[in-house]
Amino acid sequence: MRQFINFIKKEFYHVLRDPKTLLMLFGVPIAQIVLFGFALSNEIKNANIVIIDNGMDMASQQLVYKIKASKYFNVKEVFMNPDQIDAAFKSGTVKLALVIPSGFNNDLVHLHKSGLQIIADASDPNTATTLTNYMTAIIEDYQGQLWQENGMPYVINSEQRMLYNPELVGAPNFVPGVMAMVLLLICVMMTSISIVKEKELGTLEVLLVSPFNPFMVIISKMVPYIVVSLINVCIILLLSVFLLDLPMKGSLLLLFGESLLFIITALSLGLLISTITDTQQTAMTTSFLAMLLPTMLLGGYLFPIENMPWLLRVISNIVPAKWFYIIIKSIMLKGLGIKYIWKETLILAGMALFFIVVSIKNFKIRLQ
Repeated sequence: MRQFINFIKKEFYHVLRDPKTLLMLFGVPIAQIVLFGFALSNEIKNANIVIIDNGMDMASQQLVYKIKASKYFNVKEVFMNPDQIDAAFKSGTVKLALVIPSGFNNDLVHLHKSGLQIIADASDPNTATTLTNYMTAIIEDYQGQLWQENGMPYVINSEQRMLYNPELVGAPNFVPGVMAMVLLLICVMMTSISIVKEKELGTLEVLLVSPFNPFMVIISKMVPYIVVSLINVCIILLLSVFLLDLPMKGSLLLLFGESLLFIITALSLGLLISTITDTQQTAMTTSFLAMLLPTMLLGGYLFPIENMPWLLRVISNIVPAKWFYIIIKSIMLKGLGIKYIWKETLILAGMALFFIVVSIKNFKIRLQ
């Protein structure tokens, strides 16, 4: 155990004595969280929605058919129980809900006016704004259709609610994505480069033939980056809450636990890259291609996955950042517990286990 602690101290000294590494570890996260939080926004063309049809009459059915015919929406369900709305949003598969009141057709015929309620998941403000605008346009088009058919004006008032982000600010959408990208950047790239550097210098072979357990050598090189990554999680959360006014609705303990799981997954991926590369340049290039680009393109926070071709949607499932992004948004913005994110948690745990097993197997083969 004393040898293990000494190895960890040695790795900490390597990190703390390198100004470039320190800038990468702490400067990049701060710069990214500020830039992404204030400067960027995104849009979406369509999403899954649900309709709560309390009227179940001719007018409500016509409106539902018109919405289904639109290319902007995919109507997942039409049901009558309002209590199901909350569960639909918490599942993460629904972006918007339309509530049609009872007596919708009767109000239009006799009063020439009625009301609707549009409920959107505003944890992604651009998506919420775009979808509500599309829905409002469809309702106005239906309103004009009624006017032409009956020769008299009809008024349908739409009430909008933005859940989880009523101010429609951009930070709640980008902070979880930046957190995922920063942790991957630190864990994958730094771990792979650190181990490959030992290979290039020939010191890794010296360590591995020593009486010290080879596996513990690798673990000791990962520990400093676990600590640094958790510090970065704290920095990102502090900047998010105090600089960007981002609410923290969920459990901090659960958030740190999920972050630790994602960090272990990323470190395992870095370890895997280190076993298949022999130079720092190759390790850095492989890390960049296997980490940064898929995270930015397929992580779901810069470009909506729903808009992508089916092949890219399938490929996005193997990107760890996608699942971590869903988890962080669910905890920070929606205040959900493990009951709602256990599937994503199991997927990350499975990825971590897979990377660790393959890395250890590759590592042992290379030593023979």
